[in-house]
Amino acid sequence: MTFLTNLLIVFISSIILTPFVKKLAFKIGATDKPNYRKVHQRIMPRLGGLAIFLSFVIGFVLIQPQNDAALPLLFGSVIIIIVGVLDDIRELSAKVKLLGQIAAALVVVLGGVQLEYINLPFGGQLEFGVFSIPMTVLWIVAITNAVNLIDGLDGLAAGVSTIALGTISLMALLDGNIFVMAMGMLLFASVLGFLVYNFHPAKIFMGDTGALFLGFAISVIALLGFKNVTMISLIIPIIVLGVPISDTFFAIIRRLVNKQPLSAPDKSHLHHRLLALGYSHKQTVLIIYAIAATFGMSALIFSMSTVWGAVLVIGIMLIAIELFAESIGLVGKDYQPLMKLMRVRNARGRL
Repeated sequence: MTFLTNLLIVFISSIILTPFVKKLAFKIGATDKPNYRKVHQRIMPRLGGLAIFLSFVIGFVLIQPQNDAALPLLFGSVIIIIVGVLDDIRELSAKVKLLGQIAAALVVVLGGVQLEYINLPFGGQLEFGVFSIPMTVLWIVAITNAVNLIDGLDGLAAGVSTIALGTISLMALLDGNIFVMAMGMLLFASVLGFLVYNFHPAKIFMGDTGALFLGFAISVIALLGFKNVTMISLIIPIIVLGVPISDTFFAIIRRLVNKQPLSAPDKSHLHHRLLALGYSHKQTVLIIYAIAATFGMSALIFSMSTVWGAVLVIGIMLIAIELFAESIGLVGKDYQPLMKLMRVRNARGRL
C-alpha cells in the first residue's frame, strides 16, 4: 500500500507540476514553432519532460531505493535533462547532443551497469570483455535517440513509453526484480500524469527534455532488468521497444535507399505515413499505441517460450513488421521486396 501511495503522489505531482513547467517554457523561450515537418499549427511550449523528471525525482526520494545502480541512473538522468533543456531553448547541434548522451551513458556504465556477457541458447557463454563498455553505451544512446525520433505527435512518445514501461515493470515483477519494477512504475506514473496535458490536443510538448530523458531511463531500466542473462532474454527489451526501434531501423534503410545522410530529417516516419494514409491525428496515435501494446504482449509470450518457440515468435514478428512497413510505404512507395516476392509466387502458383 505504501508503494501504491507513492505512485499516486508521483502521478499527482506530475499533474500539478506540468502547468508550472508550461509557464516556465514560455518565459525562457523553450517553444516549438510550426514548420514544414511539424504537425502542429501554433507555437507550443516544449519543456514538459522537466515535469516528468521532477515527478520521478519526488518518487525516487520517497522510496529511497537501495541499489548500486540507483544513483548512477539519477546522475545520468540529470546530465540528460540538462542537455534536453538547453536543446529545447537553443536547439543544440546533433554532435553536442550526442556528446551529452555519451556522457550520461558513461556515468551509468562507470556506476557498474554493463552488458558483460550472455548465455547462448544452445550452451556456452559469450563474454563481451573490452567491448562491454562500448556495447552498453551504444545500447543506451541508440534507445535514447529511438524514443526521440517517435516524438512527432501529441501523446505519441509519452503513450508508447508508458506502454513499454508497464511491460518492463510487469516482467520485472514476475522475475522478482523489485528495483527495476519500482523504477519502471515511478516513470510510468510520472509520464501518465504528464499525458493528461500531452494527449491530443496537446497543451504542452515533452520536448527533447522529455524524449531524451525517457529514452535514456528506459534503456537503462531495461538493461538492468535483462542484462547478463540469456540471449533470449536480451531480445526482450528490443521487442518491448519495438515501435521506436523499428521506426528508427526503417528510417536508416529509407535514407540509405534514397542516398540521404542518416541524420537528414524527413516526413516519412511511422506517424507521418499513417497521417498520409488519411488517419486523423488521434487515430494515428491510437493505432501506434495498439502496435506498442502488441509488441508488449509479444515480449511476454516470448519470455515464456522455449528456444524454438522464441525463434518462431521472432520469425513471425519480423515478417509482420516488414509487410506492415511495405504496405504503408515506410521506406518508400516502390520498396516492397517481400510483397513483390509473394506476388511472384502467387502468380507462379496460378500457372
